[in-house]
Amino acid sequence: KVASATDLHDKFSAAGFNLSDVREGAEVPRVVLVSLPGDLSKLQSVKTKKSLFIRSVLPLILQANEKVRADRIRLQKLMVRSGPMGEAHRVWLSKLADRYDIKGDDLQKVMAELKVRVDIVPPSLALAQGAEESGWGTSRFAVKGNAVFGQWTYTKGKGIVPKDRNEGARHEVRAFDELGGSIEAYLFNLNTHRAYRKFRARRADLRSQGKDITGVELIKTLDRYSQRGAAYIGTIRTIMRVNGMSAFDRARLTVARGEDT
Repeated sequence: KVASATDLHDKFSAAGFNLSDVREGAEVPRVVLVSLPGDLSKLQSVKTKKSLFIRSVLPLILQANEKVRADRIRLQKLMVRSGPMGEAHRVWLSKLADRYDIKGDDLQKVMAELKVRVDIVPPSLALAQGAEESGWGTSRFAVKGNAVFGQWTYTKGKGIVPKDRNEGARHEVRAFDELGGSIEAYLFNLNTHRAYRKFRARRADLRSQGKDITGVELIKTLDRYSQRGAAYIGTIRTIMRVNGMSAFDRARLTVARGEDT
């Protein structure tokens, strides 16, 4: 938790966390920010505001991707496993399929679909979309509800009512107890919602070709993420380019305590 933007800047400095080093290959520390500081919008320097937002969200994106990657690795091992599958593996696989909303009795088809869905989102893409949706962490939804991506909910009381919501509309902007919850929900949304099938299909194509999973490539598929369509894609592409975010697709977390590699 932090008291202010200045406090956050000081904590990042004390941890030796700066973006120029990350772009050159330095590891990202495993910091977990509970909430963005409420006075981020008051900063005079746009550069400082952007830097604080990226440093706040990037570690959380990498940690969310890390969880997804762990499930993906276990899934891939099961897919090439010979012989009958043990009960423990079946139970785990069933829970994973339920989580990713995949139905069916054909185990091979279920695992094949899971392989398409259980995968990372490029950090550059998540950062750029988060910056656009939250005004670089300064929106009312981001400050009061840890809602970086502006995801909707139709469950009354689970979010924040938009001030410009049309009469008769029931949606709220989903709120989260911690910033990390917004990041994980965003990944889950891209990995499961029917509107983003092209996103998942293109990512799977890149995997099959042995190519890198990049924000520059995958933003092309998100024409249904916003009502602005192609204009929205252009905005996100510009944010990634102007702010040098493609370098963060290669970012890596510091090795977890107790791990060898």
